[in-house]
Amino acid sequence: MSSLPDPTAEIEVEEDGPIGCVMVFNANDPSGAGGITADITSIASIGAHALPVITGAYARDSAEVYDHFCMDDEAVTEQARTILEDVPVQVIKTGFVGSPENLSAIAELASDYSDIPLVAYMPDLSWWQEDQIDLYQDAHTELLLPLTTVLVGNHSTLSRWLLPEWSAERSPTARDIARAANAFGVPYTLVTGIPLPDQFIENTLCTPTSVLCSNKFERFEAVFSGAGDTLSAALAALIAAGTELTEATNEALSYLDRCLESGFRPGMGNVLPDRLFWAHPEPDDEPPQESSFEISPNDTRH
Repeated sequence: MSSLPDPTAEIEVEEDGPIGCVMVFNANDPSGAGGITADITSIASIGAHALPVITGAYARDSAEVYDHFCMDDEAVTEQARTILEDVPVQVIKTGFVGSPENLSAIAELASDYSDIPLVAYMPDLSWWQEDQIDLYQDAHTELLLPLTTVLVGNHSTLSRWLLPEWSAERSPTARDIARAANAFGVPYTLVTGIPLPDQFIENTLCTPTSVLCSNKFERFEAVFSGAGDTLSAALAALIAAGTELTEATNEALSYLDRCLESGFRPGMGNVLPDRLFWAHPEPDDEPPQESSFEISPNDTRH
């Protein structure tokens, strides 16, 4: 008879593990387009380990969001503090967390662990009620931006949020948005989806005084869901690995481009990024041999 393992015995740990740990605060997305699913798969694809803290859940399909159910801020805090006391975290990443109360809880955690960089992604909230958007973004501005290391968001989303009184004929530049974010304490802003002529878009990482890097990509014809969470999670994972910010941004943008290029439509709605594009067999690979083993439906016996 084999004996039970001794719980006090030292266990040999493999040196080759994940490149870092990223704590993510986000809502569950049952479509798999964005939210915590995008965070986990993107971070794992980069080679890091995700520590997911659920802040709520969407009611949505692959085309649109219909509702959101927010988790209590005490539950969010308890999830995060429990794992923060156990696992060294290299980066904190936030997506949509559902309420000003949850933003306040995360801000308190980030303040207590102020040596950990924070990557904050602001998604498009046009599906939500306008008064709720205003309350949420005001709380994000006041509570989380002062603790944010890198703010990530689409050009139109960040412009409407941070520059609501913009009256110039030209659209705000990435540096205009970075200056507005910096007024609340954000040192770096990654602005995505800046429209360019000839069906191109630009993605720019900048400070209030300089453009650190800028990447131009050809616009895909398809409508995607989940690109922003994918990009911000990949960026957080690369920073957790110790990659310098400019290089991490370039690599995260290249990763997103490959994810979109390999995108797929699982339902009747939008196209989703394929965050594990590299794991699929090459077209030249031999197809798997058919198995002769069959399981009859609803006829399994123990």
